Amino acid sequence: MSNNHSPKMHETWLELLNQEFRKPYMQSLREFLIQEKLKNKVVYPPNEETFRALRLTGVDDVKVVILGQDPYHGRGQADGLAFSVQKQIKLPPSLRNIFKEIEDDLGIDSPKNGDLSFLAEQGVLLLNSVLTVNEGDPASHANRGWEAFTDKIVEILDHKKNIVFMLWGGYAQKKASKIGKEFHCILKATHPSPLSAHRGFFGCRHFSKANEYLKLNGLNPIKWTRP
Repeated sequence: MSNNHSPKMHETWLELLNQEFRKPYMQSLREFLIQEKLKNKVVYPPNEETFRALRLTGVDDVKVVILGQDPYHGRGQADGLAFSVQKQIKLPPSLRNIFKEIEDDLGIDSPKNGDLSFLAEQGVLLLNSVLTVNEGDPASHANRGWEAFTDKIVEILDHKKNIVFMLWGGYAQKKASKIGKEFHCILKATHPSPLSAHRGFFGCRHFSKANEYLKLNGLNPIKWTRP
């Protein structure tokens, strides 16, 4: 984030979130990020990719929301989209499990690499609750303000209709209270992490359920793999 430039996001989000950037909590968050970098901490994702999820998927294009926790903290992994990694990066375990469920649920081959931008371009908002992290230090930017910012994003989307929210794990499910069940489809499962995937993520069939809901509401289904 920078005082001098508009955040790199779709103009529809920029218009709706403009006031949010002026609030004290966002100013504190900005100062925290500056201080971390002054301490020579490496922060992921790269600065220009912090709002990539909001750049690739405009507010009026959102059909599905997948909520993550915070970005990958390994070198070169985080690309600004929840669960996604750059093409050349080995699949992290959670993403490998997501791909396994896509294969089992839909009977299709999973994507060849971990770059999920093809989903973002179809209206899947891949949103982490916390948008930055220090290298090698998971949850290092928790409780610094990002949660309030992403709560605002969910609140904006709640005013729309017929969005599928995929909430995986307790952390993501905390945001369920901000979503009106009568106007949206809320799908819950355990987190796809190897620690919990066998306790309810595998077999959840969220991808086919999402497409059924979208079709019922006259919307094009998501192509969950690359052509």
